[in-house]
Amino acid sequence: MTLVKFEPFRGFESLSRRMNEMFGELEKGVRFEIGDFSPRVDIAEDEKNVYLHAELPGIERENVKISISEDRVLMLKGEKRREEKVENKNYVRVERNYGSFTRSFALPDNINVEKVDAKFENGVLNMTLPKNEPTKPKEVSISIN
Repeated sequence: MTLVKFEPFRGFESLSRRMNEMFGELEKGVRFEIGDFSPRVDIAEDEKNVYLHAELPGIERENVKISISEDRVLMLKGEKRREEKVENKNYVRVERNYGSFTRSFALPDNINVEKVDAKFENGVLNMTLPKNEPTKPKEVSISIN
């Protein structure tokens, strides 16, 4: 008679190691940090314009910078600062995010970067990016001999 030793958890160590390796690979391209702030952005368009709406609650206009680089990348930069006055407060829950942010968007070639308009109202940045008029193909008349 042969005794076979039963080990119910024998394969779990290698499975656990493989799972940790897999999650480690996933985390390489993703950045999760407590306190990061990334504004939500909606982008729409019609025949004449592209519209960008960014939610920036609690951010002062002076703390927002907008630029367009030579390679047509629109950059939104800013900072949402935490209120530092804490007078005998014991927070039970903190859900608001704070910190600096940068959002970038590649602009299509048909945007007229010289005529971009930006307005900041009630914590929302509204940008209008006008499109260039499409160039009509040049038509040349040819006489028949």
